[in-house]
Amino acid sequence: MAELATRRGLYFEEFAVGDSITTAARTITEADIVNFAALSGDWNSIHVDAEYAKQGMFGERIAHGLLGLSIGVGLAVQMGFITETVIAFMGLEWKFRAAIKIGDTIHVRAEVTEKKPVPRLGGGVVTFNVEVLNQRGETTQKGTWTMLMKMQAQPAE
Repeated sequence: MAELATRRGLYFEEFAVGDSITTAARTITEADIVNFAALSGDWNSIHVDAEYAKQGMFGERIAHGLLGLSIGVGLAVQMGFITETVIAFMGLEWKFRAAIKIGDTIHVRAEVTEKKPVPRLGGGVVTFNVEVLNQRGETTQKGTWTMLMKMQAQPAE
């Protein structure tokens, strides 16, 4: 398994099944949770009410699951390997495995599992197995991301 180059903008042809990448890490803050609640409108008490959350199964406030996913996507984008070469984020299958808490530091590990050229769409589909891990190496979220990536050269039709 090769580590994906972290240069900007890899094309479809430059991905190989088995390639992987590990992102930098980022600590989740209370401000992240409050800002996400304001942006999304999801003011669920498990995220924003410390007294309510103390009584719940986690014993404290936790990050929104979609906040973890969103930050994970952002960490991957910051690596640069899809910058200006991704045409579309086509889909995902996603599982939430463990809570992300205030103060947790998360990073993403992604591996290319499938490639399929789709010249009529101007590129090829690349599927990644993705994990969002915390500072203890525990998987908090995982699944697949499917992206349409530009091809370097368009085949003659």
